[in-house]
Amino acid sequence: MFSPSELFDLRQTEHASLFDDCQYAWEALKKITPYLKAHARSELKNSCLGRAFIGENVFIGEGTVVEDGAMIKGPAIIGRNCQIRHNAYLREDVIVGDGCVVGNACELKHVVLFNQCSVPHFNYVGDSILGHKAHLGAGVKISNVKLTAGNIMVEVEGLPHDTGLRKFGALIGDGADVGCNAVLSPGSIIGRNSVLYPNVHWRSILPDNMIVKNQAAFEVVNRRPRTT
Repeated sequence: MFSPSELFDLRQTEHASLFDDCQYAWEALKKITPYLKAHARSELKNSCLGRAFIGENVFIGEGTVVEDGAMIKGPAIIGRNCQIRHNAYLREDVIVGDGCVVGNACELKHVVLFNQCSVPHFNYVGDSILGHKAHLGAGVKISNVKLTAGNIMVEVEGLPHDTGLRKFGALIGDGADVGCNAVLSPGSIIGRNSVLYPNVHWRSILPDNMIVKNQAAFEVVNRRPRTT
């Protein structure tokens, strides 16, 4: 499940050439910077609600709305009919597909979002690729750097594999849904249509069509009236 076609419908991005000759989908992360250097241009077809900062080499497609306080540093390519909401922060090397949501106080850096991807509330996404209709709940954080030195490792056929990447957040397959306040450790790979419950801390690989449940215990007691 590591090849681009196993995780993503490559018809759901105008930037499928990023994945050419990639045996593993994470190899496309190395291509984002040169791809944008070759293809990004300053052209704004969007509308703005309020005042936003938009830097050089930023392309924004028709029908996209950029709300007050957003900052798009560039280089970036943003598709058609997107919502870039209040106080969103798009740092360097960002590719956003058509019909995407980048919400309030979300930060993106060195990422690819396929069409109709939703990153709507208080999210950090760095050095990652999110598939068609992938969704992050409020407060989801994708960690992209290990606390210890060295490159991110991924287990391939039972053996650790060096990705060659010091920074690598996650690959989230088409239709996957990550619940509120979950944290994905560096090098996480989430299969198509899988679900992670809120507050899960996930690392490693989750196959397609799986659910990760949070089994945190709760105590339920009778409510007693207060004495005055």
